[in-house]
Amino acid sequence: MESGYKIYWTDYALVELEETYKYLEDNFTSKELRKLSSEIDNILKIISRNPKLFPFSETNGIRRIVIKKYNSLYYREKEGFIEILSFFSNRKNPDSSKLT
Repeated sequence: MESGYKIYWTDYALVELEETYKYLEDNFTSKELRKLSSEIDNILKIISRNPKLFPFSETNGIRRIVIKKYNSLYYREKEGFIEILSFFSNRKNPDSSKLT
């Protein structure tokens, strides 16, 4: 990653990301997987350089980015790094989100 904050994914966020990719593999084309991967890479570069760019979510101290209208990435800035907390499918019930 280019200069900026280091980014770390929580285990929970990685599981959600894996579930999203599995869903896309089962229901969409590899082109959709590539598009999502490219969008995630671009967003991570932006967050790394400017973590305050995106608005706070309903949860204090946690920011939210909508990715391709179907997913939201939740993160927070910690001391010297960015922590990805959730890669949430917007098709799910919002109450099922487990942000910490």
